[in-house]
Amino acid sequence: MRADILATRLLPGQELHIAGLAKQFSVSLAAVREGLSRLVADGLVQASDQRGFRVSPVSLADLADVTQMRIDIEGLALRRSIERGDDAWLASVKSAWADLKAVPYRYPDDPTVHYEEWVVRHRIFHRALVNACGSSWLLGFRDVLHEQSERYRRLAIRREVGKPRDVEAEHKAIVAAVVKRDADAAVRALSRHFGVTKEFVELAASRIAAVSSST
Repeated sequence: MRADILATRLLPGQELHIAGLAKQFSVSLAAVREGLSRLVADGLVQASDQRGFRVSPVSLADLADVTQMRIDIEGLALRRSIERGDDAWLASVKSAWADLKAVPYRYPDDPTVHYEEWVVRHRIFHRALVNACGSSWLLGFRDVLHEQSERYRRLAIRREVGKPRDVEAEHKAIVAAVVKRDADAAVRALSRHFGVTKEFVELAASRIAAVSSST
């Protein structure tokens, strides 16, 4: 269920029926309820006594809040990683960056869909950047915010407006600053990267809203 929500196969606002999910995933009703409870705690699902469960809706206000919190939290984690990370950490960043570049951003025959392996490697790359921050709490908050923003990014790519974006260049700027151990430049590049994602989601907002309102 988490994967389907993050990949927007389950759309914002969509009702989640326990019996239907149990049949779909071949699990018990109790397992579905437990899974939904965890997703509620993570903010990906909403629960109502009157209306049951539904995928948490999206909004531009929430997008702005999530983006700013990512800049604040992940920026802090990146700064600490640059200050504390050893050569092994730096090598892991370079390796994750090389792995990400090796796969396409989109499916060649359908540019409105992310290449799934890119999504996996993208998550690994951004986590590698902050892994040396030295705080499990900080990383935990960062991971929750990453998941929240992932839904917006996946929705936006499905409904892009045709404006070009060079994601690889954005990542390259972050890595270049990290390699130099220039924390200020790295945080600026990371903030710009998140800001561009926010901009693209805002450009696709009318299309996203149309899909959300139809569920």
